[in-house]
Amino acid sequence: MTIRLKVQLASGQSLEGAPLELLADGKPIARGVVDKRGDVVFAVQPGKVALAVRVDRSILQS
Repeated sequence: MTIRLKVQLASGQSLEGAPLELLADGKPIARGVVDKRGDVVFAVQPGKVALAVRVDRSILQS
């Protein structure tokens, strides 16, 4: 199964190259990197879990 996300920040900052993790019930199950359009794709197994996305915020500059 493929999960596709579009990442957009209200500030207009680009997250290109940002490493993201897809979490299932709080545990990482897939990793992806944001492309220049703000898209990221995760390949996962189907199932009934609570999903969340985590970004390493240390890559963001103020």
